[in-house]
Amino acid sequence: MAHAQVRDVPRTTKAPARAPQPPSLPAPAADPEQPRTPPTFRAVLRHRYCSRLLIASVIGRLSLGMVPVALILAVQAEGHSLASASLLAALYGIAPALGLPLLGRLADLRGLLLPCYLGAALVAVALGTLAVAGTAHLPLAALCVALAGAGCPPLEGGLRSLWHAVLPDDAHVRTAYTLDSSTQEIVYVTGPALAIAMATWLSPAAALALAAAVTVAGSLAFATAPPARAWRAAPLRRERLGVLHPPAMRPLLLSLVFLGATVGALDVAGIAVAERQDASWLAGALPAAFSAAGLLGGVLFARLQPTAAPRPRHLMLLGGAYAACWLPLLAPLPAPAVLALALLPGALFVPLLTVASLTVTALAPPGTSTEAVGWMSSAMRLGLAGGTALAGPLSGHFAVPLVAAAGCALLLTARTAPAPAPSGLPKNTTGWVAKKYVSDCVPMQLD
Repeated sequence: MAHAQVRDVPRTTKAPARAPQPPSLPAPAADPEQPRTPPTFRAVLRHRYCSRLLIASVIGRLSLGMVPVALILAVQAEGHSLASASLLAALYGIAPALGLPLLGRLADLRGLLLPCYLGAALVAVALGTLAVAGTAHLPLAALCVALAGAGCPPLEGGLRSLWHAVLPDDAHVRTAYTLDSSTQEIVYVTGPALAIAMATWLSPAAALALAAAVTVAGSLAFATAPPARAWRAAPLRRERLGVLHPPAMRPLLLSLVFLGATVGALDVAGIAVAERQDASWLAGALPAAFSAAGLLGGVLFARLQPTAAPRPRHLMLLGGAYAACWLPLLAPLPAPAVLALALLPGALFVPLLTVASLTVTALAPPGTSTEAVGWMSSAMRLGLAGGTALAGPLSGHFAVPLVAAAGCALLLTARTAPAPAPSGLPKNTTGWVAKKYVSDCVPMQLD
């Protein structure tokens, strides 16, 4: 009798049991289908809590634009020199570069409430002391200024960590980053104007008190939002260097120092050109036009950005274009032409900053998102201070922002890759956990 062939086995026969397999790690959730067109700013703000978080963050950061101007006015009102006033303003600009990474790390370890409350309280006490005691005693004023700067709550880093918890997909998150970068221009346009208006109406001390009040109000509104109260970073093993551990992170942060230097040098260049051409209006109009162009550039970038995550070549292209836009400003031009040409780098500033921010977040080791944004803000602030300091001795020549932009573009050519997932977790899983809000952020796939 012939042996039965496999095809002759009745279909009702049960298949032999498979040998038990070791449990496999859960596969990362598949990305939702990306929309054909990028979400708009309005689409981002329609999601629950997004408007509250963004507005509270902007209000809480208004003091960053208010305090330098209020300090200069207060110090001059006390009879001190402009040099002393500028030194105090520069100290306030540099101090957050030390405080933001520390408060960001505290947020990643303990949640957002403690660093937001602690920072707001420190800012309120320091600026309140300045408003009451004045700046007649310069050492005390310097101490208060340093504490007010170092205590700035990590609202920017906290907001960018929360986007993943309140938005449905990566496309919305990328638009949210663009929106956040665009609103930073509001901070540095509205803040000084608000400080000048308050100092003119009442006094410079009142402007400092108002800066303390908006910091406390914005921080409380931000930290008491349900997603902020619930958010926790992934409890993962930390590397010795933390955020700086990925090799590609260091040249990227250094490039942001050069990017900040272009803006710091622009302010001095506006003053210098205004003096040379006897056009006093240009000193204020040039930074304002640069910021307005940044807002417009952010809106256009949100509409025209790729539907997929940005790649290193996008950083290189934006950096090269940003540097090239400074070249025409080297020519001896009349004041209106200088103002018009400043719109070109201004329009590219927000797109470049947005893509750099997304790359910083992708490179950051899991569980360090808030600290990573703190380092990014620190790099920008150091660049702002350095650009201002270098542009003065060089008579505000536009060569300073051009060289800084070229340095930024050169550093952006460094090859970047996402930080490897720690052992025991699936690759490309970041794992931000927020109690009832659970969001696994998948980093960008970079070449």
